Amino acid sequence: MPDTVATLAELAAFPTISADSNEALIRHAAARITAAGGRIHTLAGAKPGKFNMLASFGPATGAGIVLSGHSDVVPVTGQNWQTDPFTLTERDGKLHARGASDMKGFLAAMLTAAQRCDAAKLTRPLHLIFSYDEEIGCIGVRDLLERLRAEHFQAQGCIIGEPTEQRVITGHKGKIAGCVCCRGRAAHSANPALGCNAIMLAGEMLHEMRDLQAELTKGRRDDAYPFPFTSLHAGTIKGGVALNVVPDYCEIEFEIRHIAGEDTSALLRRLGAAGERLGAASNGGTVEVRVTNDYPGVETPRGAAITQIALAAAHTEETGKIGFGTEAGLFTQALGMETVICGPGSIDRAHKADEYVTRDELAACDSFLDRVIATLY
Repeated sequence: MPDTVATLAELAAFPTISADSNEALIRHAAARITAAGGRIHTLAGAKPGKFNMLASFGPATGAGIVLSGHSDVVPVTGQNWQTDPFTLTERDGKLHARGASDMKGFLAAMLTAAQRCDAAKLTRPLHLIFSYDEEIGCIGVRDLLERLRAEHFQAQGCIIGEPTEQRVITGHKGKIAGCVCCRGRAAHSANPALGCNAIMLAGEMLHEMRDLQAELTKGRRDDAYPFPFTSLHAGTIKGGVALNVVPDYCEIEFEIRHIAGEDTSALLRRLGAAGERLGAASNGGTVEVRVTNDYPGVETPRGAAITQIALAAAHTEETGKIGFGTEAGLFTQALGMETVICGPGSIDRAHKADEYVTRDELAACDSFLDRVIATLY
C-alpha cells in the first residue's frame, strides 16, 4: 500500500517556493496518479513554470467530491533550520520539512488515498486539485476555477486540506490587500513649503485608518474568531529618498480581513474619501487607495452535504472557524461549490523554521480521507 510519510518525503524534496516553478512536483504527482488509473488535466499558469492540475478517478459524470491543496510553500531564507528544509527529517516523532504542515502533508495524503481507493467501484468521481501560488494571495487557482466554470464543472463539495489539526472548519474571513499611495512634491528640506510631504500625508491616512478600525470594533462581530471584528491593518510603509529631501511619494500597504456581511466596498469608499479630502487640503498632494489583491471569506452551512460528510469522516459533531485565509471562498464564488477546510498539522507550525507534521496526524488524515472517499462508492 502507498505510504503517506514516504510520499511526503518525495513532495518535500521539491523546493516549490512561490517565487519558483512547481512544474517538477506537478509532473511527479501526475505520473503517480496516471499509474493509479487517474485522468490528468494540467493548466499552465500566467507565469512560466506554473501549473494547476485536476486529476479525476471513477466515472466522468456525477457530482463527486474534490480534495484540494496548494503546491507552493513560503521561503526559508533567514530562518534557522536545524536540518535541510527540503529533506523530510524525523526527530522525536516529528516529520520536519518546509510544507510538512502547510500543506504538502495533505497533498501526500490525497495521493495515497487516491491510490488506495478502488476506482472501478466509484459511483461518483473523486477529484484532486493541485494549485500554485496560494501563499501570495490565492492567485494560481483562479485560472483553473475559471476554466472549470466555463466547462460547467460540478461537484457535491470540496475539502481543502489546510492545517486545521483535522478539525472541520466551515468559515474564515475574507481579505482585501491594497496600497494607500500618497504623492507629494519634492523640494529641499531647507524650504519645505515649496514641496508637499508625502510621508506626512501617509501619517494622516494612518490616523484615518486607526479611527476606522475603532469604529469597526463597535460594529459587526463574530465571536467564533479570536479577533471578532473586521480588521484594518497597516503592514508596511515606504517613502522618502534622503533626510534633506521633502518626499514626493510614500505608500502604505494595508489589508482588511472582513467577517461575513461586512460592506467592504463602503470601507474602501471611506478610505478613498479620506484620501481625497487630505490630498485637497495639502499643498498639491494626492492620495490614491488601490486594491492589489482580494479573496472572499467562506461561510459554509452546517447542513451542507460536504460539511456532514466531513463531520462523519472526522468522527465529530463540532465545526469551527479559523483566522487565516484559504482558497475555499474562491471555489464557492466561481463554482457555487460548498467547501470545508480540514487537514493535518497546525497553522501555528507553518511558515517557521523546523515546520513539522507528525506520523499520527498523517495517519488520522489517511483514515479521514478513506471515509470521505467511501461515500462515493
